[in-house]
Amino acid sequence: MDADVLIVGAGPTGLMLANQLVRRGVRVLLVDRHAGPARETRALGVQARTLEIYAQLGIAERALALGKPGGGADIWAQGRRMARVPIGEAGRALTPYPFILVLGQDDNERIMGDRLREIGGAVRWNTELVGLAQQEDAVVVTLQQPDGSRRTVEAAWVAGCDGAHSAVRELSGIGFPGAPYEHIFFVADVTATGSMVPDEVNVYLWRDGFHLLFPMRGANHWRIVGILPEDLRGRDGIGFDAVVPSLRGEAGSDLSFQDCTWFSTYRIHHRAAARFRDRRCFLAGDAAHIHSPVGAQGMNTGLQDAYNLAWKLALVVQGRADPALLDSYEAERSPVARRLLATTDRAFRLVVSDSWIAGLLRTKVLARLAAFAMRRPAIQRFAFRTVSQTGINYRKGPLSRGLPGLPKAAPQAGDRFPWLTLAFAANGAAEDSFRRLDDLRFHLLAFGQPAPEADALGLGDLLAVHAVPETEANRSALARAGMPPPCFYLLRPDGHVALCGARLSTEELRRYFAEVMNFQT
Repeated sequence: MDADVLIVGAGPTGLMLANQLVRRGVRVLLVDRHAGPARETRALGVQARTLEIYAQLGIAERALALGKPGGGADIWAQGRRMARVPIGEAGRALTPYPFILVLGQDDNERIMGDRLREIGGAVRWNTELVGLAQQEDAVVVTLQQPDGSRRTVEAAWVAGCDGAHSAVRELSGIGFPGAPYEHIFFVADVTATGSMVPDEVNVYLWRDGFHLLFPMRGANHWRIVGILPEDLRGRDGIGFDAVVPSLRGEAGSDLSFQDCTWFSTYRIHHRAAARFRDRRCFLAGDAAHIHSPVGAQGMNTGLQDAYNLAWKLALVVQGRADPALLDSYEAERSPVARRLLATTDRAFRLVVSDSWIAGLLRTKVLARLAAFAMRRPAIQRFAFRTVSQTGINYRKGPLSRGLPGLPKAAPQAGDRFPWLTLAFAANGAAEDSFRRLDDLRFHLLAFGQPAPEADALGLGDLLAVHAVPETEANRSALARAGMPPPCFYLLRPDGHVALCGARLSTEELRRYFAEVMNFQT
């Protein structure tokens, strides 16, 4: 084999997958048909769950240094601020990153690209996938190289992270049903002053559409996303000056622009691949699903696709798990993408509809409803879990198994294990559980009961066992999470609960790894 895994596409999804595989010792070939990284991009919201993954990869601090944390979103209509969505307050007890980080896709790519080089990986630019043939035990692909010559490469597995026009998807014959939205959108990077709430996302709803203003790094630096006014559609050579009257009409006459460094128009599609896998080929990110920008979910969803797939591929490549484990990738990620596609599509159609009823709903009803709902802490927390992607679960997935004895309020099999502060030794200091529990192995946490020796399960360094002592501080932390002892949680490398219950049984653990995880014996 020339590579264990060929990754096509070096955008955010491909770079995340490459990083996760290389750090697990997998031989990766990462190619991209472009000449280099993206310079100007529309995706710019980094959610809390992505930052948690970045922390495991060792790049969260770099992202925070480059980005602009947004602690809330402010909704404007008819010239007045109607509501504030308090992102930070709602998420403070749920994650170390209770905000949305405004950081462009180009910066995310640069950070992940730098990290990949640090651990020994690289991107082969100007290299295009032009042929693909699957065999029983390998995939033979044809790559067109920078000098125009063609080279045949053999890889055990192929991951298509090559965007909406994915060559992997097309060469695999996988359909991509969906359609574009009828509206034309614009994006602009500007220096501006006005009524906008600083350091927060400002949403301006108006009768004919919306404008989003994202705070960017630097003084008075904003990224604007909006609908091109109807009288400008179909015209060539539209520049930023043409949309300024519309912006001032909805965001206030005091809105003043000092500079515009980038302006572009574009269309948005909503599509999902008919399937996320064809034998030895996988699709992830925009190659598998594209949808509206509502909630800044797109780039983050692709990164979670890669995070889900990477640890499974690594186990199979290393011969520790049967390839049947890889069936769980589509089973877990496809429902997430399709649910996201459906919800963002409904919300987006309301936001962009030209009908007078939709305009009335936007400016009169939606803003007031948001103002009313966001006064309630339970709704704030639900909204935060949804937007931050910390609430994504795989409860119905094939790798999630719950044993009797846990209350309904406790984390369940398939859930992201909660962020806790625990003492892992009887006389030890309290620690951040996300820092203590790395993502290169499984973790077994036993509360209020003895834990088996790691050697008893025969998994070597792939499993870390933690017998968490009963201290007053630990009992309080578990009570807040709805986890009364005795209980146990087996965590997957990606931090989701694999197996859980009240009483820990070594035999149940062995059965789980053999029958559910398809581990080789």
